[in-house]
Amino acid sequence: MKPLTTWFRKQEADTPPALESAALRSDRFRLEREGDWRRLEHIVTALEKNRLRRLSDQDVLDLPVLYRNTASSLAVARQTSLDAATLEYLEALVRRAWFQVYGPRQSPFTWLRRFFGGGLSRAVRAIWLDICIALTVMIIGTMVGWLLTDRDTEWYYALVPGQFADERQPGASAEILRQSLETKDNAGGLGTFAAALFSNNASVAILAFALGFAFGIPSLLLLVHNMAVLGAMLWLFSQAGLAPDFLAWLSIHGTTELFAILLAGAAGLHIGRSMAFPGQKSILSAAAASGQRTAKVMLGVVMMLIVAGLLEGYARQLVGSTAARATIGGGMLLFWILYFFVFGRGRDAPEVDAPS
Repeated sequence: MKPLTTWFRKQEADTPPALESAALRSDRFRLEREGDWRRLEHIVTALEKNRLRRLSDQDVLDLPVLYRNTASSLAVARQTSLDAATLEYLEALVRRAWFQVYGPRQSPFTWLRRFFGGGLSRAVRAIWLDICIALTVMIIGTMVGWLLTDRDTEWYYALVPGQFADERQPGASAEILRQSLETKDNAGGLGTFAAALFSNNASVAILAFALGFAFGIPSLLLLVHNMAVLGAMLWLFSQAGLAPDFLAWLSIHGTTELFAILLAGAAGLHIGRSMAFPGQKSILSAAAASGQRTAKVMLGVVMMLIVAGLLEGYARQLVGSTAARATIGGGMLLFWILYFFVFGRGRDAPEVDAPS
């Protein structure tokens, strides 16, 4: 019995140092990684409580990385048999983070309801400064087109594409110009026309957005060029005393179409401005963050261009009264202004972008 008693005594003497070593190893492991765990817990808690306003763009971008690092820490903790409290904490945190990174997403119906129920309007308001800059540039472009054509009519042929000019060109009589604004007898074939108009307008808007990656300057130049075309045509009809009729004819679809192109140009400018002035971020991370912010805006632009194509292909061709045309165009403009800048203001929705 003596050897066995001696063995037990030896084990009792060896136990405290072993436990002390394990505790030190656990403490060191936790201290080296606890900062990332706490940050992940903060992000997950904010997401669970639908408080995205409290998170920065970098927090959202780092969420998958923090989740993978914490899951790796959990695997190491299990292999090295760290203390039960650390294991329990990490298991709970990894489960919560997994749900936010890979968990079930909301249904398409719920996403659409939240998108049209305030997500889009808030995204537009988030780039209000870029909208103001783009609007100023568009007004300047219209004035440039008018002044250049008024100075030399050859500028009209340089600015206005041939398919838009046809009989609408300098020297045309007021009667010919008025006839170009008249309605069609029926709507036959207008569906194809509407589809072609949507394709053209969408290409302009998408190009204005895509050029934003060149620090936004090409986007502004494209807005100037497109609005110069409008300024030249406005000058033409004004010379014949038909400016109100032309504006009413154009407004049916123009208030929606030009608003969409304005938003697309502003979205491109927002990305370019973020890249030119990234602040504490790298250029690539600033571009990624602004790209996420403007993605909703571009989805709204596509929706608006569909509406504009339908209005241009049908309503503009079927409504002949100048007053009725102006009422439709003005009503659409009022609708977009109220929707983007009034509707959804002040709501704390989970899809709100992080402040720029």
